[in-house]
Amino acid sequence: MAIESEVKIKEIIQRTYNVKSFRVETGEGVDFKAGQFLQVNLKARPELKRYLSISSSPSEKGYLEFTKKITESDFSMALDTLKPGDAVNIQYPFGNFTLNETGKNIAFISGGIGITPIRSICKFIVDKSLGIDIVLVYANRTISDIAFREDFQKMQEQCPKLKVVHVLSEASDELMSRSGRVNSQVIKEEIPDYPQRKFYLCGPPAMVEAMEKILVEELTLPKGNIITENFTGY
Repeated sequence: MAIESEVKIKEIIQRTYNVKSFRVETGEGVDFKAGQFLQVNLKARPELKRYLSISSSPSEKGYLEFTKKITESDFSMALDTLKPGDAVNIQYPFGNFTLNETGKNIAFISGGIGITPIRSICKFIVDKSLGIDIVLVYANRTISDIAFREDFQKMQEQCPKLKVVHVLSEASDELMSRSGRVNSQVIKEEIPDYPQRKFYLCGPPAMVEAMEKILVEELTLPKGNIITENFTGY
């Protein structure tokens, strides 16, 4: 059953030039699974509501965090005016883009703001020392578009079983990355044991569809090994 409550914004974190995380106070009794999403309803504009992934992990106590790319939509522009102490209404949890803790080793393929539920899942695995081997292939246009870059760097330092591969349309000398697009060759080279992994795909619908097609048609993975989540722009 979904929980609905009015909560106050505790902290706002600028993740990239156009991505912000909003942390809301929840106390200790928050019950959700890593990878799920919530609905955010702006009190000042009650007609404006959106479903957004929870980017925090259940292992992070005292708050829920949702992360949004700030666009020119009415919702984004209204959200961008909020300050710590302001109230919003949230309803949660929703969604099945979640971790099977007893399952096999996993791989994530993500693009842009689609990283938010993946950040939640990876943080949970690392904090709980679950011992799951993870490969994340994360595609962005430029280095400045990478959300949670520092978070994933810290997680890699904590967990030798987490490998993050950045794929950038515009190569960067500042970051070890691959240039170009994610294709079957990238997957074969970066995830050589791909037939033994469960894949989680999250990003814009066109990207998710393209990645699923590569995995199924080119790499002959069964659809049962693939979990998807689409992020539409608004």
